[in-house]
Amino acid sequence: MTEAEQEKAPDLNALEQEGEIAADYVEGLLDIADIDGDIDMDVEGDRAMVSVVGLKGTELVGPGGEVLEALQELTRLAVHRQTGERSRLMLDVAGYRERRRAELTKLGTEIANQVKDRNEPKSLQPMTPFERKIVHDAVAAAGLRSESEGEEPLRYVVVMPA
Repeated sequence: MTEAEQEKAPDLNALEQEGEIAADYVEGLLDIADIDGDIDMDVEGDRAMVSVVGLKGTELVGPGGEVLEALQELTRLAVHRQTGERSRLMLDVAGYRERRRAELTKLGTEIANQVKDRNEPKSLQPMTPFERKIVHDAVAAAGLRSESEGEEPLRYVVVMPA
């Protein structure tokens, strides 16, 4: 591995540490809220993944994933406070992100096909950065390009014809 590749390669130990800090933080929140759930930790690519599984309700996801996004930001702050490093940690609750990923991949593919058929750009509704990335990836896989426009929290994807 070259020196440049080593610099780009994620530090597995640091990512595992992020996951452990995040898991402890989320477990503490669950205890405070008296919510039963189990914590799974993993590392995917260059980010730590923490999942809360075995929940009975959706109170930790909220409408459109708003509560989940807030919990993720709080958890990232807790990790940052302990490590001093910016975290790209991904938090999932009750499989919400995986379901959302499948929905958005399907949406991105469908919109790409519409843009191909009509040869006109198409704008989507505002999305979180996580959601936009999934749509961008699906559009790219369909052979088209897309751009994000607007300002947070109203940033959205525009799919462009070839």
